[in-house]
Parts: sequence; structure tokens; C-alpha cells
Amino acid sequence: MPHLTDTELAALDAHWRAANYLAAGQIYLLDNPLLSRPLRPEDVKPRLLGHWGTTPGLNLVHTHLNRVIKERGLEALCVWGPGHGGPAVLANSWLEGSYTEAYPDITRDAAGMARLFRQFSFPGGVPSHVAPETPGSIHEGGELGYALSHAYGAAFDNPSLLVACVIGDGEAETGPLAASWHSNKFLDPVNDGAVLPILHLNGYKIANPAVLARLPEAELDQLLRGLGHEPLHVTGDEPLQVHLEMARAMDTALDRIAAFQHAARTSGALERPRWPLIVLRTPKGWTGPDRVDGVPVAGTWRAHQVPLAGVREDPRHLRQLEEWLRSYRPEVLFDAEGRPVPSVLAWVPEGDRRLGATPHANGGLLLRSLPVPPLERHAVKVGKPGSTLHEPTAVLGELLAEVMRSTEERRDFRLVGPDETASNRLQAVYDATGKAWQATTLPTDEHLDRHGRVMEILSEHTCQGWLEGYLLTGRHGLFSCYEAFVHIVDSMVNQHIKWLRISRRLPWRRPIASLNYLLTSHVWRQDHNGFSHQDPGFVDHVLNKSPEVVRVYLPPDTNTLLSVAEHVLHSRDYVNVIVAGKQPCYDWLDLDQARVHCARGAGIWEWAGTEDGSREPDVVLACAGDVPTQEVLAAAGLLRGRVPGLAVRVVNVVDIARLLPAEEHPHGMTDAEFDALFTRDRPVIFAYHGYPWLIHRLAYRRAAHRQLHVRGYKEVGTTTTPFDMVVGNDLDRYRLVMDVIDRVPGLGVRAAAVRQEMADVRTRHHEWIRQHGVDLPEVVQWRWEDRGAAKPSG
Repeated sequence: MPHLTDTELAALDAHWRAANYLAAGQIYLLDNPLLSRPLRPEDVKPRLLGHWGTTPGLNLVHTHLNRVIKERGLEALCVWGPGHGGPAVLANSWLEGSYTEAYPDITRDAAGMARLFRQFSFPGGVPSHVAPETPGSIHEGGELGYALSHAYGAAFDNPSLLVACVIGDGEAETGPLAASWHSNKFLDPVNDGAVLPILHLNGYKIANPAVLARLPEAELDQLLRGLGHEPLHVTGDEPLQVHLEMARAMDTALDRIAAFQHAARTSGALERPRWPLIVLRTPKGWTGPDRVDGVPVAGTWRAHQVPLAGVREDPRHLRQLEEWLRSYRPEVLFDAEGRPVPSVLAWVPEGDRRLGATPHANGGLLLRSLPVPPLERHAVKVGKPGSTLHEPTAVLGELLAEVMRSTEERRDFRLVGPDETASNRLQAVYDATGKAWQATTLPTDEHLDRHGRVMEILSEHTCQGWLEGYLLTGRHGLFSCYEAFVHIVDSMVNQHIKWLRISRRLPWRRPIASLNYLLTSHVWRQDHNGFSHQDPGFVDHVLNKSPEVVRVYLPPDTNTLLSVAEHVLHSRDYVNVIVAGKQPCYDWLDLDQARVHCARGAGIWEWAGTEDGSREPDVVLACAGDVPTQEVLAAAGLLRGRVPGLAVRVVNVVDIARLLPAEEHPHGMTDAEFDALFTRDRPVIFAYHGYPWLIHRLAYRRAAHRQLHVRGYKEVGTTTTPFDMVVGNDLDRYRLVMDVIDRVPGLGVRAAAVRQEMADVRTRHHEWIRQHGVDLPEVVQWRWEDRGAAKPSG
């Protein structure tokens, strides 16, 4: 047990009581913050919002983290899993002064205390959850399930950092949290910091018992040991006893962490540490009202949110609230001006050591530019369009390997993915770094590395959480995933987008590196895996979100993928989604053309069409995505040969947000720009990578929309051949030619024979694949024919 004098113990308790008072005041009070007069109904907020139940336990953790940080000179960050206990984190930030530094009008005195109380969960104020507005936070309080993966992401490549992570007993029941316990098998004691999980069990969720809280201590202990931890148990409801037990647990845990790191860093110890973990059991709503109207509250689910309701209307509740608040003895915790007295602040660290002031929770302060190599080293040579093929993601993998090598010393770039790095053709990165792994290895294993910076675990939630924690603490990364299964993190990316949107409005939060997704093994080349692996809808999901934050790119070939990757790796405060194929793909543009085209976002490929500039085109063939681009170019070639004189314009879209109006998205086009590209009244046949209705939604306000016909994935999938995927969804070249004939005025009669020929090929296709198991020879052997067209102009 640590040696704490009575004075030191009293200081811990004073800080904790002050934080509890401030937290309860935020939930209830509009005025009279120091209770300098008897409480009146008008002193109480008309709407009582917030979560009290978890708050006293969070205040206890914060108080004791302060002690060990100050005593040991630690560099620390805390991830608050029960982030709906926002009053606790706000209260502690105000006590330590970091809140006033972020918000100078919330001063550390009675006037500032009143503003702190009033703004909480109040119109024009701050949320009841821990949020971007909360100093010291990297985790939104509504994100149940992700605290531990965020904590490990923050610890990776941060060797001097201690990341405490409070896990609520409700959160502990979620699938993402259950998977994230295995993060300790990836934590390198040499190059990474330490994570100290604190499992906070107060017995209940909103209305039901918590599973882990109802396990006997021995059974819970076995579970946590099986997950690779050495649990330390702190249980009780008598404050001074709990303070002593918590201090002892904290010191024991940190001594063990220091010993593990010292052994690994000085003696080369290879055995995976069994990292400590604290199990903190305290009553829900501890120190709050014991009973209300004769019904038990403290220690039950009734304490989860607001223990005393109707305070303005019920004089008995008003008196009970005043008794509760006065039980913390605010008159001895704050001076006459409302400032915390010295004993309350005795254990509070100074400067950047304060949890609310740590630069690790404001990662832009620590962020360095990523050394992306010149693209010329990796770009593929393109003589004329369609004359060569490359696997786009394999070439990108070579560029990422160079990024890994250039960040070897500084260690601030990681690649994460669910067991798919090699499958997604990014295996070149293994020439620069291995896969992080601290568990048992076998002679047959490949690329496993205790110090590796490729992160693979078959939990998309954990991958996302790791990368978010890594980015939010000032580093860079890329998430590579099969397109169909990135949907698993839909709710996580929602929260990250919201976080970035709010952060952009806070002048004290510095921009961080963007969250970058590479979605490959996509819908059109999942013919072998079947219907379960065919879903391009993540783009739709992302484009519903804040336009100032989200970006979606569909590069059609290798050099455009490199250009997009260079852009997103340098970008800040965005969520970037790149959809690109891993299979051999024709090269359409050289590097200079690719850069121009990607910067433009959407443009005419003059070399692919047949318009001569003397008049408007008869039809526009538009495309977005690698397979749709190939099908559009094949259709354009068929039209050139079979319908001579038809003026065809080919438009390729890389940046899908370009289709939006300029007033709806920063990348959107004005109506004049859109009309110049797609015309106002000519048929537009749009071959799109994903669900076709997205294009209609983005372009519905344009003049050309009434002439717009979109082909894309319409949920027709199976195990089949690659070309049958596009035929089944009416995205194939023959169907596109038929669409042109059907929609260009006068062409239906003049080109009836051509239309019939196209339909016949589709029928022959179905018979052929069922007999031979492969696509038609003319499809497999298809090549783009220049036919004297001008060189690509981008």
C-alpha cells in the first residue's frame, strides 16, 4: 500500500468531492453556484439532462490519475469510455485550469462556475457527453464499444505515453469492446506506450443489470486473465477506504508496467507481458441521493441519468437536492470568490501533464508532414491508352512501402486492415516492415514482427478504433478493406466525421491527418466469392455526411490511384474514401495526365470519344470507377465502328462529389460547369461503380438530370464470371450501346440492327459461360484501339 499521509489522503478526497459537486451542479444549476443562499426553484434548470450514475467513479479515476502523474512525472492520456459521464471530465478540466485555457470566459471562479453549470447540456452550450469540445478528449461519449481500441491506437508508437482507458460495464458488453481486448497481443513494449484498462463496474446500464458486474469476482478474474491481463480489484463504497485501495492499485499497476518496459527496452525480453488491469467496483450514483420518494436510487439503475426529477415543481425534491449538494461541503472546497482552495489542487499536475492539456489529445500539435515519395518513382509508363495493364493497388503498395521506410525512425505511419493486406495486393509493404505481433509464432509464419507497423486483426471495428486513436494523437495511416465489409464500421465513421466537423469549429483544436480508406476487392471483382462479398454502398453512407469533411474518389487506373493517394495522405481533417481495383487494369493516363485529371475531378477524355468540336455531342457516356470506365470505353469503341457519324463524348469522374452543386459541397460544380461537361439536353448514359440511385440523388437539381440514365450495381449478385457481374447488372458495354440507341433521338430506327446485335451477344454470353465457365473470347481479349484518335489530354 502506498504511503499516504493523512494530509495527502484528505487532499485526494477533497479533489474528488469538488469534482462531484461540480458535476452535480452542471446537471442541475442555472444560478447560485456556491449555494451562497438557500436554493430556489429558479436556480434549477427547467430541463434536467445528463448522466450522474457513472460520474463519481470517473471523478475517482481522474483524481487518482492526477496523483500518479504528478508523483511520477508521467506523460498520460485518458480515454473515457463511459463518455456520457461528461460532467466528470468537464469538472476536472475546470478544476485543473485547462478548461479556462480553452474557453477563457469560463473562469476559475464563481462567475466561471456559473457559466460552466449553465452551458452543460443547454442550448448554445456543450453536449452532455465527452465530445470534441472537451479538453483532453479523443473519444466521443456516445461511442459505446470503441474506447479500448482508441486507447491502444493512441499508445502505438508513443513509447513514453501511458494511456488509461475507463471501460464502462455497459460498454464491456459490446462486440467491438470484446474484440479489442486482444489489442494487448499487438502492443510492443519497446516502441509503444502502455495501456492501463480500468473496468468500471457500477452494476447497471440504463435499465438493466450489467453482465460483468453480476459475475462473481473469481469468474470475472478468470475471464480477464484469459484475455492476457493481471487484474487488480478495487471494491467498496466507503470513500477513504476506496481511495487507499485505488492508490495501491494504481501504484502496483504502474510499477509492473515500468518493469515490463524496462526489461524489453534494456534486456531484450521477448515474453509477452501480462499487462495489469484495474477492476473498479463502486455503486452507481455513488454519493448521490440514497432514496427518492421512498424508492432506492443510489446503487440502482435509477441513478443512471438524473436521480432527482421535478425539482422545480416539488419542494421536497428541491430540499433533497440542496442537502445532496451541501453534503460535499462546497464552502471548504472553494473560497469566497469560487476558486478551488489549495488542498483541492494539491495533486493536480502542471502544464502539459494535466489530462485536459496533454498535446496527445490535440494531435495536430504533434503532427508532422508525411514524407510521401515523388510519384515519378512509382508511376507506370503509358505510351497510348489501354496498351498496358497493371494491378493498381500493387503499385500503390510499392509507394506505401517507401513511406514505411521513410518513417522507420520517426514511426508515425501505420497500415491497418482485417487480414487482407496481401489479398489487397499491398504486400510490398512487407519489404519495409512486418506485421505487428506479440503472441506465439511458428516456423511457418511469415512477416510477423514484434516491431512491425502493419496491423491486421479480423475485426474491422478494432482496425478502425486503432487507426482513429493513432490519428487523433498526431500520426498518419491508411485503412485497407474489402469494399463489402467496411460497412461493419459505419457507426464508427459516423462518429469520426462528426468529431472532425465539430473540431474544425474549435480554434484550439489543430487539424489532424485524414482518415483514409482504401476499398478494394470491390463489387465487380468479387465474382468468385459471391453475393455476400458484393456491396458498394459505403460510398452512399459516407456521402450522406458533412460535406466539409467527406471525400470520395474512384480512380480509373494505376496512375490516377497514385495521384489520389498522394493527395489524401497529405490532407488534413477529412475522411477520404478511395475505391480502386486490385486486379489487372488497363492504364489510361500517364502521370502528368492523371494529376491534371484528378485535380479537375471530372473531365472529358477527348481521345475516347468521337465528337469533333463542331457541334454538341449526340450523347454523353460518363463513367466513375475502374470497371465502369472500361465498359464505357468498350461501348464507345463499338459505337465508333457500328454507328459512324454519331458524336460521342466520354466523361470520366474521379471525385464523385463533383456531381453535387457547388453550394452543397466544396468540390461541387456550378451549374455552368456541369452543363458544359454533360450538356443541358443531350442523353447522358452514366456507368457508375455503385448503386445507380446515388448519382441521381447527387445530380437531381441539374438541367441534364431529366436526360440522365444511370447504370450501376442493382443488387444482382452471385458466384459467376467477372463479365457476368456487369451483364447481370446491365452495366456491360453491350447494354450501354443499347441504351445509347434507345435514347438518342432518331437512332432507334437507324441503328436497329446494331441494337439487335448487342442483345444477341448478351444472350450468347449467358450460354457461353454456362458451357465454358469463362467469359466470351471477345471480352477476355478486348483491347482499346486508338484508331487514330488524339493522344490523351487528361
